[in-house]
Amino acid sequence: MCGITGIFAFNLVGKFNMIHVTAATMALSKRGPDFQDVYHDDYVALGHRRLSIIDTRSIANQPMWDEGNRFCIVFNGEIFNFIELRNELEKEGTRFRTQSDTEVLLKLFIKEGDNCLSKLNGFFSFCIYDKQEQTFFLARDRYGIKPLLYLFDEDKFLFGSEMKAILEYGIDKELDYVSLHNYLQLNYIAAPHTIFAHVKKLLPGHYLKVSRRKIETHCYYTIPVNQTTALSYSEAKEKLTILLEDSVQRRLIADVPLGAFLSGGIDSSVVTALASRHKADLQTFSIGFRDEKFFDETDYANLVAKHFNTQHTVFSLTNDDLFAHVHSILDYLDEPFADSSAINVFILSKETRKHATVALSGDGADEMLAGYNKHAAFHRIIHRGWKENLVAGCSPLWNILPKSRNNTASNKIRQLKRFADGMKLSATERYWQWAGFANEQETINLLSEQSKSLLNQQEYKNRKQELLSTISDGKSMQEILLTDMRLVLPNDMLTKVDLMSMANGLEVRVPFLDYHVVNFLFSLPDEFKITRSIRKRILQDAFRDILPEKLYNRPKKGFEVPLLKWFRKEMKSLITDDLLSEKNIHSQGIFNYSEIEKLKRQLFSSNPQDVHARIWGLIVFQWWWKKYHK
Repeated sequence: MCGITGIFAFNLVGKFNMIHVTAATMALSKRGPDFQDVYHDDYVALGHRRLSIIDTRSIANQPMWDEGNRFCIVFNGEIFNFIELRNELEKEGTRFRTQSDTEVLLKLFIKEGDNCLSKLNGFFSFCIYDKQEQTFFLARDRYGIKPLLYLFDEDKFLFGSEMKAILEYGIDKELDYVSLHNYLQLNYIAAPHTIFAHVKKLLPGHYLKVSRRKIETHCYYTIPVNQTTALSYSEAKEKLTILLEDSVQRRLIADVPLGAFLSGGIDSSVVTALASRHKADLQTFSIGFRDEKFFDETDYANLVAKHFNTQHTVFSLTNDDLFAHVHSILDYLDEPFADSSAINVFILSKETRKHATVALSGDGADEMLAGYNKHAAFHRIIHRGWKENLVAGCSPLWNILPKSRNNTASNKIRQLKRFADGMKLSATERYWQWAGFANEQETINLLSEQSKSLLNQQEYKNRKQELLSTISDGKSMQEILLTDMRLVLPNDMLTKVDLMSMANGLEVRVPFLDYHVVNFLFSLPDEFKITRSIRKRILQDAFRDILPEKLYNRPKKGFEVPLLKWFRKEMKSLITDDLLSEKNIHSQGIFNYSEIEKLKRQLFSSNPQDVHARIWGLIVFQWWWKKYHK
């Protein structure tokens, strides 16, 4: 797990930018605190920051060359089947100098070229430089667990693990107003786009070939969705158990301390259960909220830890503890990203790093197995009856009752209103509405007249259509889950975990996203995953005999932070007098202050609804703007 960056200069103008490669590499220091090195020749430079996990010796440092000094690699990630791949290569005469997965990846590419990608089981972004052919080969893992950003123009190609590395090259910071529009709806920006017009993200499951003034993008993997298993439900449960155990076991390989996140939910509990079978001294970690008992799940985490005899550590936090990290997180974000649960992941990663360098997590299960409230809502609409029609008919009531996420009753009313509103929409529009915090008109209203003139409406429609292209008639949960895998998982959930864990030098591994597991889960029919009474059905049933009974039939809670309370107290001055003040908004020229004023009035009213999420999105953007857009 590391940070990578590099540049391929096409001419003397591009070559001038090579002076920034060391600064770009340094910008990734938190991703790789153990070692830094830079290679450069006349027109190419590569930088690497290392977090040592496998073969921690200096001989395994990067940039790494083959024996003939033709191929050079900078690599971020882990290849979990590298031992099997190494054995195959050794049988064919390949020799190795290290025990690292990096060298295995390099030698496999030398032998098989882009065909090597189909053999890799892991998460990764990497660049291989062919000095003889003067080419770059870059690739990103199947599901976007590891990031890779790039810029290509007539003078150069450059890349980096994070935007902060790209910015060190002195790039043009022209805003992409379609990305801004999407951000104001979703609180994140979907690949392949970024907040900057000239910087892109390599899509999951894709690779790039770069030569002088030429770039080619190819897709090497998509989730197979047209195959249907012939297994019975009982047989499918057994196969899922085997596949998950194999995946967890593969992800226990490390030459440094390893543990697991344990929230007390089904997903992390399954990972913990399987890991404890193969690691007797497994450490587990969770955070609790002393001031927010509605969101605290440490009782369940302690129950699981005791059940599987792990060495469990709970980081019990107050609201003050959470708030103390807000500025550090805002400072680290180099592109607007406003999933507020990043605060919790940051603190969990920071505290876990004091005990371990690697942690397993349960990410990905909800998106594949219909674990979210919105999945239950979609399922109810697909199989609607009198109850669903009654909820829709009560829309006037939901509109006038107070709604908020901060207690059980008002949160239920909030959910009923979203459900009733969603029933009136087409499948694609319903998904788009439920994916975000604002509808299109509300988002447009937030923009100033100048910003509206710079917003390409056709481009917005094209991007939206592409993101929702996997939804046809909305009568299959498979379509909804596949769209989550393309939109929500890589651009929100995995981005959050990567940024917040790597900000603390912690590697997080995700067993549910082993491609054998993913391919299998997408071969299952909807009823194996969700019914009217249960979500993640097959996962819950497959492990019912080994997990504590109390984990079942409990309400699912999000990974929330008390934004509303902060905005009304600790952060009130920041909102009213600084970032969202009338003077600041007018001088900036991006937003329509009258709409922001409406949001602020709602924030301090008795009926805040989801406004705190939209306010947080604006705070994150404004903080980012002040720091990076100079």
